[in-house]
Amino acid sequence: MPGFYEDEAPLRDAAGSVPLTAIEPDRPPRGGIILLHEANTLPAGLLEVMALLAGEGWIVVSPNLFHRGKTDGEVFGADLFADFDACHDWLVGRGVFEDTVGVLGFNDAGVAALVVATNRPLGAAISIAARGILTPVAEDAPTLVDAAANIRVPWLGLYATDDPDIPAEHLSLLREAAGRSGVASNVVASADALIESQNRILDWFDSYLR
Repeated sequence: MPGFYEDEAPLRDAAGSVPLTAIEPDRPPRGGIILLHEANTLPAGLLEVMALLAGEGWIVVSPNLFHRGKTDGEVFGADLFADFDACHDWLVGRGVFEDTVGVLGFNDAGVAALVVATNRPLGAAISIAARGILTPVAEDAPTLVDAAANIRVPWLGLYATDDPDIPAEHLSLLREAAGRSGVASNVVASADALIESQNRILDWFDSYLR
C-alpha cells in the first residue's frame, strides 16, 4: 500500500496492539525501518524522514510508544521492547527479512534505538542527537557508554558539533565504548546536522541492510 496509512501491530505476549504510522514505497520494498520517536503524534519533520526513506525503497513504520496512557517522558524497559517486537513482526509479516530491518531514533528516542541495538536481531541502527552519554536520561535507561559497548548490530551515532549539552569529550568516550563492542560503529559530529544526517542515514542503511 504505497503512501502513509495507520495500522496496528499485535503485541507478542499480551493482549492488545501498538498503533503505528506506516509508509510503503511505490515498488517492492528492499527492507524495513522502525522509526522511534518521543511524542504522542508524529512531527512534520519525522514524517519527512519517513517519506525520504520510503523514497529509497524502505517500508517505514513508527509506533506510538505512548499508547498505554503515558503522556510525557520516555519509554524504555519492557514496554519499549514489546512495542519494538510488535513492529518488527509487522514488518516480517510483510515479507521483510530480519537482517534488512533497521531502527532509527532522534533525541531521547535515539537512546531507545541504541538500547534496541544491544538486544534484538537487526541489520543496523542509528541514533541522532541521543543524550545520556554519561548520565541516564531515565531511571530504566542505561548510559550510552554502557549500551554502546554491548551493541550487536552496526550502529551509527550522529551529533551536531554545536550542541552545548554534548561536549566533544563525551563523544570520544562514546566512540571508544562502541569500538569495544567488536561491531561496526561510528560516532560523527557534524556542523550541518540536517544535510549530513540525511546523507549518512541513507548511506548507513544502504551499507548494512542487505
